[in-house]
Amino acid sequence: MGKDSTVVTVISKIEDKTPKANACLVVISGADLGKRYILDKTSTIIGRSSKVDIQVDEDAISRDHAVVDNYAGIVVARDLESTNGTFVNDVSIREQELRDGDQVKIGRTIFKFLSGSNVESQYHDEIYQLTITDGLTQIFNKRFFLKEMEREMSRSVRYERDISLCMIDIDFFKSVNDTFGHLAGDHVLRQVAKRINSSIRRDDYFARYGGEEFALLLPEISKAEAASLAEKIRGLIEHTPFEFDNISIPVTISVGVAGLDEYKAANPAGTGDPLANINPFSFIKLADDRLFEAKRGGRNQVVSS
Repeated sequence: MGKDSTVVTVISKIEDKTPKANACLVVISGADLGKRYILDKTSTIIGRSSKVDIQVDEDAISRDHAVVDNYAGIVVARDLESTNGTFVNDVSIREQELRDGDQVKIGRTIFKFLSGSNVESQYHDEIYQLTITDGLTQIFNKRFFLKEMEREMSRSVRYERDISLCMIDIDFFKSVNDTFGHLAGDHVLRQVAKRINSSIRRDDYFARYGGEEFALLLPEISKAEAASLAEKIRGLIEHTPFEFDNISIPVTISVGVAGLDEYKAANPAGTGDPLANINPFSFIKLADDRLFEAKRGGRNQVVSS
């Protein structure tokens, strides 16, 4: 692996070797989701071995993979010459001081570093975030998205305002995993999510719907505007290279777009309360059917009708 980051701290020069209080790692993606590890020792080793301080049983993790050194006021992550490397905020490192909120990725497990006098409150806030976000991509999860989607659809029907939905799928994602490995696949998922998230408004809802499929809900946006945004995002993904371990990975997406008017036409309210007929899954099916058309038509395209 290319561990090419600059060494930030020279541990041997730190005289005070008392562990910093109130520092911990929280698993935000992995088998032990939500588990907290207090960094109350000067050195905490992470790896696959049963003899380490934090055991993560994954094939992609070395027996002694990384260590977190905790000396008064300074917490440093160091890679222990592992096979697949240690990453801090998606950057491969040899040794790096950790700042509050940094993400440490080892194999397919992601830890979040918390520190400070209010670490207990931070931990509980982090647990809440785990209930609404996807650990790998750090965007909304499916459960939270569906809840908010129903609320936004009801609001749009009540006030007769536009709302649009994009269903997005990474093309040939299985071949990315098969060719470059699951760590590369995870990297692609995170980077796709990051690029799309940076292209949308604060009021939009973007979620990992499942596997390599994403959902984007756009309140007060017409279907034509949503299709235009989807095309912009599609081009951004296609024309900006994805780099992992000094390897360029070509990535494209397919998108299906649906608008509220056609949802209401397909799901008439009858004479009753129009809000009683709100069904997020029917709206999703409209966009998903178009996503299927985009994939059947050759992929790397947007279909909105």
